Amino acid sequence: MTGRAARADADIVLSARRVGIESGETLVLLHGFGGSGHAFDPVLDDLGRFARLVLPDLPGHGGSVEVGGKRHPRAGADAVLSTLDRLGIEHFHLGGFSMGGAVACLIAMKAPGRVKSLTLVAPGGFGPEIAAATLRQFARARSREELRDALSRMVAPGAEAPETDLAALEEERRDQALVGELTAIAEMITRDDRQGELPRESLAAIECPVRVLWGTEDPVLPVTQSRDLPDGFALRRIEGAGHMLLHEAREVVTDAFLAALSDERAEDRAF
Repeated sequence: MTGRAARADADIVLSARRVGIESGETLVLLHGFGGSGHAFDPVLDDLGRFARLVLPDLPGHGGSVEVGGKRHPRAGADAVLSTLDRLGIEHFHLGGFSMGGAVACLIAMKAPGRVKSLTLVAPGGFGPEIAAATLRQFARARSREELRDALSRMVAPGAEAPETDLAALEEERRDQALVGELTAIAEMITRDDRQGELPRESLAAIECPVRVLWGTEDPVLPVTQSRDLPDGFALRRIEGAGHMLLHEAREVVTDAFLAALSDERAEDRAF
């Protein structure tokens, strides 16, 4: 499903893929900067057996490259909620990777009664530090080698960039308009080589169970940003993993989402 909008950001409808079982709980998954819903392909088979999965492409990304409106995370949160409204989805579990984690937090703040659980995978917005040069390089990359070089800077030392991601990204980056959008977004979210922060007091107001996963060797968003999380946030630091946890720690990520779907309270489970 794709759509354009010329009105407010909240009226924008995004491209969104739906997979999994229709009878299960709804799990909405938000990708990171420069990617698309395909970022979650490594976990779809396992999760799709238990849930109805909705994978929007955020504004300026993937199939949503041409949607109108702004590109900042708050506008992305409004666009995701508008898309879910159009799909008739009122209540849902929510997960986000990297920039998608920041967008997911904003959704949980904006629509607390709708979000049943929140699972954050190396989320953005938890501190000012960010590998700005890496993200700008990634935004501009088009060829397989350029993409491989950029992604190699996002994994733990000694790890390799995931080939499955490279194939999907190379196909998407054939669209010059997409590359232009990503280049502009990268400049916006890394202005002055820093990222915007979500205030801890705002995070503390999130009402649903929250799980956070972070690699101890994350070269994009340092694991130190996981310090001093609000009470009730269940944190797991993954030893030796980098930023690309959907590949580097696939089973851990899958287990965290399955725990959220099982309605177990985050603080009651070592996930």
